[in-house]
Amino acid sequence: MKLLLNISRIIVGVLFIFSGLIKANDPLGLSYKMQEFFEVWGWHSLNDYTLAMSIIMNVFEVMAGIALLIGWNMRLISRLLLLLIVFFTFLTGYALRSGKIKTCGCFGDCLPLTPLQSFLKDVLLLLLIVLILVNHSKVKPLLGTLPSFVVLLGSIIAISYMQAYALTHLPFVDCLPYKKGNNLIEKMKVPPGAVPDSFAMTFRYKKNGNVLEFDPEHFPADFDSTYEFVDRYDKLVRKGNATAPITDFALQSLSKTDTTTEILSQPGYYVLFYIKDFSEVSEWKNETFSKIQAAAKTKNIPLYYVTSLPQKALEVFGAGVAPHVLICDATVIKTAVRVNPSYVLMRQANVLQKYSYADADTFLEKLEAVK
Repeated sequence: MKLLLNISRIIVGVLFIFSGLIKANDPLGLSYKMQEFFEVWGWHSLNDYTLAMSIIMNVFEVMAGIALLIGWNMRLISRLLLLLIVFFTFLTGYALRSGKIKTCGCFGDCLPLTPLQSFLKDVLLLLLIVLILVNHSKVKPLLGTLPSFVVLLGSIIAISYMQAYALTHLPFVDCLPYKKGNNLIEKMKVPPGAVPDSFAMTFRYKKNGNVLEFDPEHFPADFDSTYEFVDRYDKLVRKGNATAPITDFALQSLSKTDTTTEILSQPGYYVLFYIKDFSEVSEWKNETFSKIQAAAKTKNIPLYYVTSLPQKALEVFGAGVAPHVLICDATVIKTAVRVNPSYVLMRQANVLQKYSYADADTFLEKLEAVK
């Protein structure tokens, strides 16, 4: 039993640490996933609190995982983990049963799991945590009180700093299809070898007051004019994976003309300056920003202002930038860059570099070095 208990403790602890770290790399991603659940449930009032909830959850997951591994306060930690995993199991079970949520976000965008995979993972963790809770008194702490406190406090500080950095400078590891090195046009294509959805044609006929269903290969032996046609529909029999990584990326001019292909196919370098909103424009519209505009003009590198608020862009930057203002869906912008605003250096459809506004000086150096 002791061996099984220790193995369970290691599995649960490592998984929670891994889960917390991978989501702390992109706390906004978890925040958006929470909002997806809240939107489905109609809890729109909670959307303003999802980022804080995301940050706290990521810190707790890592801290709890470490506490489990060093055997600190096992009674409290095992109870808290039980509450958390029951909540997670409910969420993944809901996603699986309802079909309204494609991925639960358990391991962020870096390791997407299907609802079924997420639910089975949580059921396994639930069983292991129950085992740990029942036998918590048999676990002896590896460290003394003070060293344990130092380790746990250090983990809280480290994960908090990690998330603060990601929220200001972009995630450490970009796992989204708009990441550096990707070709956006290629990512808008269905991957080679992808399997499309498979449908079966199903007919519905009424006979003697009963509605009968059958496919083209299984018509009743006595089928005749006494069968009254009701309707026909296609029934999904096998879910495929023929979906492009990027499905909703589109750029429009101020006249609402689709310019996506034109922009992504142009030769040479250009910059996509993604602006989700202008709520903190005073923080980034400064001397460095003016130098970036000047450097782009000197280098003959087009600088496009990509936003879902084109009129606001004209107010902030002036009517002279109108030809370079591109309209893009706000959700797409949140996916393309996690920090508002951010610069993306492009060459044709290739993403070369991504910089947050907080790293504008570094981007300026990069832009000036372009030949």
